[in-house]
Amino acid sequence: MGILEKIAEIEREISRTQKNKATEYHLGLLKAKLAKYRAQLLEPSKSAGAKGEGFDVMKSGDARVALIGFPSVGKSTFLSLMTSTESEAASYEFTTLTCIPGVIEYKGANIQLLDLPGIIEGAAQGKGRGRQVIAVARTADVVIMMLDATKGDVQRALLEKELESVGIRLNRSKPNIYFKPKKGGGLSYNSTVPLTQCSEKLVQLILHEYKRLRIYSCMQVYNKVDQISMEEVDRLARRPHSVVISCGMKLNLDYLLETLWEYLALICIYTKKRGERPDFGDAIIMRRGASVEHVCHRIHRTLASQFKYALVWGTSTKYSPQRVGLTHIMEHEDVIQIVKK
Repeated sequence: MGILEKIAEIEREISRTQKNKATEYHLGLLKAKLAKYRAQLLEPSKSAGAKGEGFDVMKSGDARVALIGFPSVGKSTFLSLMTSTESEAASYEFTTLTCIPGVIEYKGANIQLLDLPGIIEGAAQGKGRGRQVIAVARTADVVIMMLDATKGDVQRALLEKELESVGIRLNRSKPNIYFKPKKGGGLSYNSTVPLTQCSEKLVQLILHEYKRLRIYSCMQVYNKVDQISMEEVDRLARRPHSVVISCGMKLNLDYLLETLWEYLALICIYTKKRGERPDFGDAIIMRRGASVEHVCHRIHRTLASQFKYALVWGTSTKYSPQRVGLTHIMEHEDVIQIVKK
């Protein structure tokens, strides 16, 4: 029995099982198995040879962003506008047939942008090239869901369903779960509040069946807003995580970049040598929440072991300059001078 048949069988069993306290454990186990099989759909086939064009693109730059959407929504046009890469764009569907990378240069950061082929309904079950497309999207720091504004909310709902079915959780708060592997094996389990929806045994079985899920930052970008009414543009723009643009008329692209920067949670750190002015031409790109120690590791792997103290100018300090240690949290556009032992 293949994976698709196993998925269909589990879905049938879930649909005919009554939901009550007596069946909660059984349904939880079925859902864990279902998630496991759907994730296996995205794993590369062991028998696959070297024929055809691959989707694997080496990760480069400071962050990776994946463009995902149905055919002919403007992904290739967007890539050509935002990067120096030319991706073939046409009015017919399935113009892009493989993964095309480009680089967005913004605020000193190099953001890798991947133009993925259009997916179709049923992509999570392997239809079209959906399996490869979703597998690449899982490696991105942020997913841009490119949507056709003239289609309303239909495409958004379908794409969210496809991604949710393979364990990609879009714009969800991370669950308050702490997971730590034990050196000696086994599993110890502690809950901080009384559990009403699951038991320790159910948690153990789910962990056994399926790996942890990732939470993905996702922007819903509505393209072709020049073809709809102002009332509809206003409605779409007010939706959570939504940005409205027009690639054809180059509208609102600057705001999209600003929003993308916030979703990526990147910050610029500038270095300064003693007695010299800061080097504002070469920023160190870090994630929000990075400490002085992270900056040291980025500059050189041995710098943290030679660290004595640092002087920091910027919004992360009470006064400038402030003498700080390795645990000090940096903020956007801070300037740092590191003093070695």
